[in-house]
Amino acid sequence: MLGTYFYHEIIRKNVIGFGNLFNEIYITHQDSSGNQKSEILVPIAYGPIQKFLARIEQQPENKKQSLTLPRMSFEMNSIQYDSTRKGSPVQTFKSVNLENNNIVNKAFMPVPYNLGFQLNIFSKLQDDALQIVEQIIPFFQPAFNITIDLVSSIGEKRDTPVVLNSITFKDDYEGDYSNRRYLLYTLNFTSKTNFFGPVVDNTNVLIKKVKVNFFSNTDRNVAKREVRYTLTPRATKDYNDDNTTTLVENINTKVNEFEVLDSSTFTTDTYIRIDNESMQIKSISGNVITVHRAVDGSTLEDHLANASIDIINSQDDDLISLEDAFTDDFGFNETVEFFNDGGKTYSPSLGQDV
Repeated sequence: MLGTYFYHEIIRKNVIGFGNLFNEIYITHQDSSGNQKSEILVPIAYGPIQKFLARIEQQPENKKQSLTLPRMSFEMNSIQYDSTRKGSPVQTFKSVNLENNNIVNKAFMPVPYNLGFQLNIFSKLQDDALQIVEQIIPFFQPAFNITIDLVSSIGEKRDTPVVLNSITFKDDYEGDYSNRRYLLYTLNFTSKTNFFGPVVDNTNVLIKKVKVNFFSNTDRNVAKREVRYTLTPRATKDYNDDNTTTLVENINTKVNEFEVLDSSTFTTDTYIRIDNESMQIKSISGNVITVHRAVDGSTLEDHLANASIDIINSQDDDLISLEDAFTDDFGFNETVEFFNDGGKTYSPSLGQDV
């Protein structure tokens, strides 16, 4: 299992998501009359606090090379397993492949981890720092959710809580007048994310037939099957665009009996599709058919003469995709068999009832 290459970029996506929370914070400066004279976008960058402190405290020969304040920096400083969110280690889930609807991706349930982040706010003026802090803390009570696309191949997007744990500040006022003064606010956060393992493709996951056998005897050693109930998926739309026949006349939403050009391929209780409306055939007399209108969730519509009629049959059933299966966009065919000859048992070796 180890050694199978995969990389979902989950840590990278969490770092980017965290940084994006604070990339549009502004501060304003006012004149003595209370009028706004400037608006500044506070820059933010990824990096350890020591790097920025060194830049602030150094004495460059050219003042233009000194670090402009205010500014923010952030870094990820811890990764820790979160046992409070632990799930079943063997449970799996499936999702349709976004690039191929006939493939299902299977993966084990994700593992919960907490990522620690530290946001640092550097400022020369106390009011600048307070403006920044007050634009952040109201959104954390104590958590703020961000949506992260954790595994793009299966569209696994999850809301990730970002929790504000603590706020500390430091006013570096000591030193002589040649030293540069700065204020430092440090905000510590926890991002409650999930890590996914490798995603496996599986093309044989769509169950297309279910059989339920009923027995009259509870003794399984001698019990004979009396009734069999079989269930198969039924298409509710035309997949192969077969253009079986056409309408002979216009029909409105109140008509349930009409003439078609050729009804030889139709049988009762089967389904047809005209434009976007599905119908079930009740009876057939020559080329005149009687139907149930607007079945399978379709909508009643008017139809014009020469409109194409598509039959929905077993060929369409075979074309039901995995995407349809996950969205329940299909119906069911049901059959019941009664064994009046004393019951039968199924022989796996012969592949038939005996």
